[in-house]
Amino acid sequence: MASPPQAVVARNRRARRDYEILDRYEAGLALTGSEIKSIRLGKVDIQGAYGRLRDGEAWLLDAYIAPYLNAGYTPHEARRDRKLLLHRQELRRIRAALDERGLTLVPLDLHLRNGRAKVELGVARGIKRYDKRRKLREREEGRQVARALRHSA
Repeated sequence: MASPPQAVVARNRRARRDYEILDRYEAGLALTGSEIKSIRLGKVDIQGAYGRLRDGEAWLLDAYIAPYLNAGYTPHEARRDRKLLLHRQELRRIRAALDERGLTLVPLDLHLRNGRAKVELGVARGIKRYDKRRKLREREEGRQVARALRHSA
């Protein structure tokens, strides 16, 4: 069976560079009407956003959803905390992972699936600066090897 249509609205590029993603989860978002309209227009930024568990619930903090221009007299707050909709067992697994020292919950991307806004979350460990340098060096060495093989053939 084909997977349902999915349109990525916003991607957190820094998350994959600054963190080692250990586990992934897909969560729904509890939104107001004007927020979903802004998301459909692509006026979203999840750079610097993060997830937190509070009182047995997951929350997305510091994500920016631009106010919808035709929202009327009650526009939404652009950087409010938004509740993440996850199954209880997923919340338990995330809680267990976050209790481990040095792990955090980061949004990887925000997408629309069947008209509903979803956030892909990653349980992640921060990458140290020297690890980043090593990864860059390995990538560059791989490119040089590929280049040498291409030119020798």
